[in-house]
Amino acid sequence: MSFDYDNDRTLKSFMRGQARHPDTPFEITDWSMKEAAPERSWEREARERIRRSDMLIVVAGRKTRNAPGVRKELKIAREEGVPVAQIIGYKNKRCPRVPNAGRRYRWTHENLKKLLG
Repeated sequence: MSFDYDNDRTLKSFMRGQARHPDTPFEITDWSMKEAAPERSWEREARERIRRSDMLIVVAGRKTRNAPGVRKELKIAREEGVPVAQIIGYKNKRCPRVPNAGRRYRWTHENLKKLLG
């Protein structure tokens, strides 16, 4: 999962909660890189984590399209051939489309099951 760490950390928590739903056919592993790391090291570790993923879901918030980490993760996913899609993070807030993040979906349990199941 890719999200705007500076503005939308709560979305990560919401997604992890969604994964605990009894009929959820997917799991989410928190591979967030919480520690500060030199740019080269961060990119190498992000690439390894993305490479091991079945799909990269971009959870789009109000400013996600401008988040440098999200842009880098998308680039890596494309280079590694990992499928990408985006989920609209908030119902009642404008969440602009994230360029190169694949098709957009409303955040519903059924949509997540279709994407990740």
